Amino acid sequence: MAARQRGFTLLELLVVLAIIGLATAGVTLSLPDAKPLERDAQRLAALLESARAHARASAAAVEWRATARGFEFTGANRPASGEEALAARDWLAEGVQARIERPAGARTLRLGPEPLIPAQTLVLSLGGRSLRLVSDGFLPFSVQAAEPGSP
Repeated sequence: MAARQRGFTLLELLVVLAIIGLATAGVTLSLPDAKPLERDAQRLAALLESARAHARASAAAVEWRATARGFEFTGANRPASGEEALAARDWLAEGVQARIERPAGARTLRLGPEPLIPAQTLVLSLGGRSLRLVSDGFLPFSVQAAEPGSP
């Protein structure tokens, strides 16, 4: 009588891997979307860098300012292709507030056309949480957690 081999067949292993894959996909899809404040902060950081590049390319200053429902970019003589990129925008999440922290007392962020801009910090707040968008004037804007106890 032949000795019976022990172990799993390839088909059994493939079935188990398929089940694990489906379970993982189900869990991933059921997770909540990225937090609204983080999503707005990442979006704004990308738009600020885009406006900064536009200012340098067009050799005209671009400024960012908060509006009642969102924000807008003003300044550069925009070509038709850049019109959409620098148009006024609403926040993705309802109730986001923006405040310029640095330079102190500023109402707008100046984004060029110089390659080196002053250090700038923008604070976004929503529901008691705050995030900072920070640039030292040379590096791109990055999203950082606000220090505890700061408004």
